[in-house]
Amino acid sequence: MRARFTRTLEGMFRGPPRGVPRETPSSFRRAGHIERASAADLMMVASDLGNSPLQIAGILVLEPERPPDLAEVRAAIAERIRPVRRFRQRLLSVPPGCGRPIWQDHAEFDVAEHVRHVPCPAPGDEEALLDLAARITGEPLPADRPLWSATWVTGLAGDRAALIVTYHHVLADGIGGLAVLANLVDGVRAEPPADFPRPRPTSVALAADALRGRLRALARLPSGVARLRAAVAELLPSVAGRPLPSALNRRTGPRRRFTVARVKMAEVRKTVRGHGVQVNDVVLTAATAALHTVLRRRGEPATEFTVSVPVSARHADGHARLGNQVGVIPVALPACGPRQLERVAETMRRRTRSARGASVVLLAPAFRLLHALGLLRGIVERQRFVSTSVTYLRGPGIRLSLLGAPITDIIPVTTIKGNITVSFIALSYGGTLTVTVIADPDHCPDLPGLSAALQEKLDELAGLP
Repeated sequence: MRARFTRTLEGMFRGPPRGVPRETPSSFRRAGHIERASAADLMMVASDLGNSPLQIAGILVLEPERPPDLAEVRAAIAERIRPVRRFRQRLLSVPPGCGRPIWQDHAEFDVAEHVRHVPCPAPGDEEALLDLAARITGEPLPADRPLWSATWVTGLAGDRAALIVTYHHVLADGIGGLAVLANLVDGVRAEPPADFPRPRPTSVALAADALRGRLRALARLPSGVARLRAAVAELLPSVAGRPLPSALNRRTGPRRRFTVARVKMAEVRKTVRGHGVQVNDVVLTAATAALHTVLRRRGEPATEFTVSVPVSARHADGHARLGNQVGVIPVALPACGPRQLERVAETMRRRTRSARGASVVLLAPAFRLLHALGLLRGIVERQRFVSTSVTYLRGPGIRLSLLGAPITDIIPVTTIKGNITVSFIALSYGGTLTVTVIADPDHCPDLPGLSAALQEKLDELAGLP
């Protein structure tokens, strides 16, 4: 057992968890720029387990006067993602002793391998589009190319069309996804990198870079200790206790279903100003109240839920960068009672006052170790610390266009893993706050009732005096 544990630790520093393509030393013949995978990137790879891939998406709904054909869509996307180097890279393992995996330019990149056309099933309404998106995002992306796809959907009711952009979480977090959107829409032009594709670095260059990285890590040890303390401070309040078993925590299957609730941002802002809260607090309150309503009908008197909430680790100038620069903090939030919104807001202020996404310092190596030992899946399928996850992204306040067609709606999509049967992701765009419910329809209790309760609570919060 000790020998196996030693081999596991060595593997953590030599390469990524299972699932990342491994390149032989002969494939690294030429020196070149070395872009290492971050600890958070590797945590996302380790977390991609179970029967549903760790993929997120955005559904752009358009109203074109003349729907572009597939060739036009491919040409536009090919041109507009040229500045987004990460969308033309693969995550590759390296020879032993050469450090972490690297992001390598994919010289054989072909947009036709990523962009396809799919007609929407009848009747072409929002439910049909969401069901199609659930099927598409549930298909694992091919590992022999950059991990993203774009599906051009025609046949929507009202002569509308949609573009479903799906990418693996290792490429970017939600804020990074918005940066990709900024490159796809009309009117935004950025210069593509002049050095694409960069040559693959040699084994010698990789080993030397890995050694320099270890020396830099030693030099940063004092600040690393401070980050470790910050990570403990972010996570420790959440592990003092755990919620009682509930219908929300069941081992999930492969199927997913999406539903959507909406409210006007102008009304949400009135509530935000009038009650001294944040938009995120409104979303959290609506989600937890809706869960409380559904479980109360089942005879489960849940008065609070532990919610996984993302915390950005990005600097002020880092919002346009891809990659994963986010941590998570589990927060116990009230799910009912008087002044729920204000109590949620106060709890979030207290828990996020000094949070800067430092939790990844602890979670990333822990996830990789457990994954390598074969223990991670069992833990995430049996955990009782988190009931659900809720994410809020602030998108563009004005409506955008794509290929001359107005983008009337953007529906965000995230993933659920382990035994979390339902999660929520919200996006503000063009004057509307859209909240998507992502659920396992075979295990989430009363999904239609949950969706109705969410819409009712959003309307209630938006109408507060």
